[in-house]
Amino acid sequence: MPGNPLINQGILQLLRAAVTWNDFQGLNVTAPYLDKAGITLRLAGASTTQHGTMTGIVQSPQPYMPVSVVIGLLRTQPLSDAYKTQMELDAIIGSGTVWPDTTTGLSPYDIDNMAIESVGELVLNGTTPIWAVTLSGAYYVNSAAFN
Repeated sequence: MPGNPLINQGILQLLRAAVTWNDFQGLNVTAPYLDKAGITLRLAGASTTQHGTMTGIVQSPQPYMPVSVVIGLLRTQPLSDAYKTQMELDAIIGSGTVWPDTTTGLSPYDIDNMAIESVGELVLNGTTPIWAVTLSGAYYVNSAAFN
């Protein structure tokens, strides 16, 4: 049997996930501003495009991947209105960081050229406080391609 199968599995920290913005600190999000849905980060597309040939594959590393971040804000707090006001004024947010829900293992994601894309469906019947805002932009990959 190779190695010790009893390695520390780590800890998820419910209150750790956050989103911080370089130029809009007033829009930073931490646990007290979030619905149970929390924060969802999704990388779309492929980090490498594969081109088929007659005898194999040619890899073409891409410089970025589209990224979307869904933040489940509480509409019962002023931060949701701050995002609404920002979207009405100028939806471009710029660079930021998505902090994962762990201090061991996965490191933060630096995101760039982010903009407020949309707001999820609002259920205005007193049964849920969520105001889910979606932002989209770029996540840079394959930095070695620039060398």
